[in-house]
Amino acid sequence: MKNNIEILAETADWIALSKPAGLLSIPDREQSEPSLKDHLQEKYGKVFIVHRLDKNTSGLILFAKNETAHKYLSQQFELRKVYKAYLGLIHGKPAVAEDTIDVPIMEHPVKRGEMITHRKGKPSQTSYAIVQQLGMFCLVKCIIHTGRTHQIRVHMKHIGHPIVCDELYGSDAPIKLSALKGKKFKQSKEAETEKPLLHRLALHAWQLSFTDLNGEKITLEAPLTKDLRAAIRQLEKWTG
Repeated sequence: MKNNIEILAETADWIALSKPAGLLSIPDREQSEPSLKDHLQEKYGKVFIVHRLDKNTSGLILFAKNETAHKYLSQQFELRKVYKAYLGLIHGKPAVAEDTIDVPIMEHPVKRGEMITHRKGKPSQTSYAIVQQLGMFCLVKCIIHTGRTHQIRVHMKHIGHPIVCDELYGSDAPIKLSALKGKKFKQSKEAETEKPLLHRLALHAWQLSFTDLNGEKITLEAPLTKDLRAAIRQLEKWTG
């Protein structure tokens, strides 16, 4: 298993991991690249996906180790009994510091793999709260009450504050130190091009809380990844 796939907690029934950005949760239809599930099956044999994270979203993800646990945990998600909190960097600052976005989501009628807000879509609710303003960006905590595809990304776009580096629902433009430092920025003589502070979707699955098969309340947390922490530190430094 890759070294950057961190096991956060494990029982005989389930395993919780911190998924790095850029890794599929499960194989795609074309089997085009290894997935987190592939890595787990090399070590554990058969495992079952309970919920998914987008390829470029990092953070907490849960797998079941047997069919009984899979059925039980999947039902917890379906019945909305699981607390799911994310941290994300967004463009701009919402006019309301804390709110719930209650807007239906459906698949785009033409663009495969893209979602839109629409009155004919499925009920979708996302609560958000500003954690920290960082110049032209904000760090927000998002709690999803439903589990629609790309839900946070679609809802943040809907209110005019898309997730940073979201090529599908916003802009894929990376965060660069030169943009933060302005005239104070000096390119290293050894570097031909500037390396971005962040060039992937700035969304992280942070906390998960559920009841396991033994009736025990489980609360898990995946610390922010190194790239997101570094980007936030630089934003703090250069935006005041």
